[in-house]
Amino acid sequence: MTFVLDPAATAAGYRLEVHDSLGSTSTQALDRARAGEPGPLWVVAREQTGGRGRRGKGWGWIKGNHAASLLWPVPAGLGPDRVATLGFVAGVAVERALRRACGPAAGGAAPDFRLKWPNDVLLGGAKLVGILLEMETLPGRGAVVTVGIGINVTGAPEGLPYAATSLAEAGYAVDAPGLFRLLSASWVEAERLWDEGRGFPRIRQSWLSAAAGLGGPVRVQIGGRTEAGLFDTIDEGGRLVVRLEGGHRVAVSAGEVHFGTAASAA
Repeated sequence: MTFVLDPAATAAGYRLEVHDSLGSTSTQALDRARAGEPGPLWVVAREQTGGRGRRGKGWGWIKGNHAASLLWPVPAGLGPDRVATLGFVAGVAVERALRRACGPAAGGAAPDFRLKWPNDVLLGGAKLVGILLEMETLPGRGAVVTVGIGINVTGAPEGLPYAATSLAEAGYAVDAPGLFRLLSASWVEAERLWDEGRGFPRIRQSWLSAAAGLGGPVRVQIGGRTEAGLFDTIDEGGRLVVRLEGGHRVAVSAGEVHFGTAASAA
């Protein structure tokens, strides 16, 4: 099966560039933007040899997994605070695509896909998807964003400091091209709902309905500081709101996040 856009994505003006092998789909997307590509453009690789995650961490590759990045032109006047909420658009789009691709599990139960703040998707509590949002301002044309989406379809890397899984390990017979086509359509849906940030309250509601750890213990490490309490919500800017002992609430923009029993570990 080959990679193609869903007709809804084509009708919305998205285009697709497919490569047999790339170091990084996000790097390729940015290189295309620097060379004058206007976007929106999906860049997909059948093999990715130098994928990266948050804070420069590597993203291991296993044959058959999903590697795609979207080059998205930032409309004039759209501030960085609104652009940052595109990560939640991506999370909602990926979660919807996964549910459509996998359908109900054996016995009719829905798969346990969960959105982990700020930009992971979990399956059964283990990491399935990594999402990386990067923005760059280009001379003479304004800002562009790349949204990198790596999905463990056929396998998960080993030796990670956290639990990871794949669709195949969970028993779902899905391939990367079929999943990408569904993602290209669900992205259009979610982006229209977001409406350049004006519709973020609707995206926020959808995101919270699938949030991992909501209402439970959370611990966030921010540099040398740790905030621990309960995961209360995400606010109108997408920040993680931690309810501390005594009821005081703290909004966190970035940090290493641990939920559940991991949040209680010393």
